[in-house]
Amino acid sequence: MESNNLMNKEIFKTQALSASLEDYLKEIYVLSLDGQEVRVTDLAKCLGLTKPSVNRAIYTLRDHGLLTHEHYGRISLTDDGRKAAKRIYENYKVLYRFLTEVLGVDMETADKEAHLMEHALSKDTRKRLKKHIKNKIMTTRKTGGLL
Repeated sequence: MESNNLMNKEIFKTQALSASLEDYLKEIYVLSLDGQEVRVTDLAKCLGLTKPSVNRAIYTLRDHGLLTHEHYGRISLTDDGRKAAKRIYENYKVLYRFLTEVLGVDMETADKEAHLMEHALSKDTRKRLKKHIKNKIMTTRKTGGLL
């Protein structure tokens, strides 16, 4: 019986997360980059949500093995949680740069659209976008901005 529970937890942990749960992971990651201790109140404020809503998401992410949460205390990402959050954040940054630097999209629109797209971007596509951005910047430097 115990081995079935462990197997079920592993399957549960590897299932795809919703965009909403990924948003929580990313926000925890970004807040913790500054060395800041992250709490439910911080997340609720940053995401514009109620504490009960944040608590439900935190429990789900904890059950996935992506974070730890001390009762009424700090929230910390596990190694798996940090990897997932970093991937989402990297997706966002690459998409934002592509939209602003390559396509010339205004910053506010790029922020909103990169946020929507960050959840669906594959590792391969992210690599290709990075390469394209780098090539575009190098070409622009070589030509003095004239294409």
